[in-house]
Amino acid sequence: MAVVTVLLVAALCAPQAGGRFFGAVESFGSRLARRKSLAIIWVTAAGIFLRVAMLPLVPVPIPEFHDEFSYLLAADTFAHGRLTNPPHPMRIYLDTMHVNQLPAYMSKYPPAQGAALALGQVLGHPWIGVLLSVAAMIAAVVWALQGWLPPPWALLGGVLLVLRVGIFGYWINSYWGGAVAALGGALVIGALPRIMRAGRPRDAVILGLGVAILANSRPFEGLIFSAPVIAVLLFRLFRKQSPSWQQTLPRVVGPFYVVILLCGMFMAYYNWRGTGNPLLFPYTLNERIYESATPALVWQKATAPLHYANAQFDVFYNDLNHDTWRAGRADSIGKAIRLLGRDAGRFVRFLLWPELCVPFLLLFYTLRDRRVRFLVAQTAICFSGFVLVAWFFPHYAAPLVATVFALTMQGFRHLRRVTWQGRPIGIGVSRAVVIAAVLLAPFHPMDYQKAGLASRARVATELEKMPGKQLVIVRYSPKHDANAEWVYNRADIDDSKIVWARDIPGVDLAPLLAYYRDRRVWIVEPDTGSPEPRPCAAPLKQ
Repeated sequence: MAVVTVLLVAALCAPQAGGRFFGAVESFGSRLARRKSLAIIWVTAAGIFLRVAMLPLVPVPIPEFHDEFSYLLAADTFAHGRLTNPPHPMRIYLDTMHVNQLPAYMSKYPPAQGAALALGQVLGHPWIGVLLSVAAMIAAVVWALQGWLPPPWALLGGVLLVLRVGIFGYWINSYWGGAVAALGGALVIGALPRIMRAGRPRDAVILGLGVAILANSRPFEGLIFSAPVIAVLLFRLFRKQSPSWQQTLPRVVGPFYVVILLCGMFMAYYNWRGTGNPLLFPYTLNERIYESATPALVWQKATAPLHYANAQFDVFYNDLNHDTWRAGRADSIGKAIRLLGRDAGRFVRFLLWPELCVPFLLLFYTLRDRRVRFLVAQTAICFSGFVLVAWFFPHYAAPLVATVFALTMQGFRHLRRVTWQGRPIGIGVSRAVVIAAVLLAPFHPMDYQKAGLASRARVATELEKMPGKQLVIVRYSPKHDANAEWVYNRADIDDSKIVWARDIPGVDLAPLLAYYRDRRVWIVEPDTGSPEPRPCAAPLKQ
């Protein structure tokens, strides 16, 4: 915040400082922005180049949280040409958070993020999929902004997005996601003004693709995000001044319907493969089995706490999850208002704070533009809907990225026109904001604390180098942090180099050891100072 304050004071005192340099940069940007396709390619390539250039300082991330391992399981499954995996006979020892074991072994999450990681895995590493998904998000956001703003402001929005989330943010430095849903949201919001202006079939298809991506990445948030867009389009179709149905049906309605129909067919088939019911999502099934005591949506009724076979599940679901759920459940109007402020503040802190809040604060002036009012209304509707979910991270609101950046860039446009006693202070302040964005890019918060699984990655690397196949029995202490889970496996468990299994007090390990009798068995205790696998030659005692 100090950096922003100093730059803003300097800009107010000398708004035209560095005018020749900034003028040349802005002139180049304006020329580039007029070639819209080239501008999209340029900013996307710049984002990829800058993140790859940072690899010596910010290396490829290791998975840290349950969600990341679950998405990586989906990626490994898809990369092997399957949607699901058969249940494993030793699943009691292999069971873990956010993974379904029956009727299929699979991630509980929708498939879009796993598909992006699977593409990366096929190309050499799942993180390549993260990099490409962020690049696609940046390209889609610039394209969306071009539909709402003059080209130079769309290009600037893309540059600022690269600085905010494309190099150092957790969306690109984890496997948690965010970029895929933001890509879908950008396609939806970018298609809207184009359909309103021209009603081309291509834009209707893009709208359908955006909705389909949201349905397969963040379905609940995507539904809330897309509903105002669909409502506006329907209102336009039914107005007296609207084109006839003979025009809109083949140009807009038909193409959109075909994409959505194909998306619905895929989702039904995916659900059927994963749960045996086309209408039952793997996520919903997982909630029924593991999390019925803490339902995600506010209108769902909680059950009594469940009893689990292992102590880590008891701590995770009945203690940690329950505390977070109770704090985030909007069970009264007053609490809903507080949670609305908390969620919006957390998203603003992730995406805008502090430097981009300066143009965003000019939101009052942007409301003079009738089209911008829709973006404001959509943002308000989305955050009001997000309160209905007990959990919140910034990537939950990812569909709103293009919308919020459109509002921010509109604020920039008004900011640049501000004068004071004949001095163009708005130009100086807008330039100071961009400088602050460059300087502060490495220092924006990751928005989560690492679970401390570097030791797991190190142990895995050591065992991968050893000849033959390995079985690792993970033995936790009673005070183990349930967020630091070691027991995660690949899609094809029995063909994996390493199988991770859980030591459950009171449960005989003999069936597991007999099943994997051809593997070398190791014991690892994650809660020791520096966990090291130790070989186990004798039968394990409970």
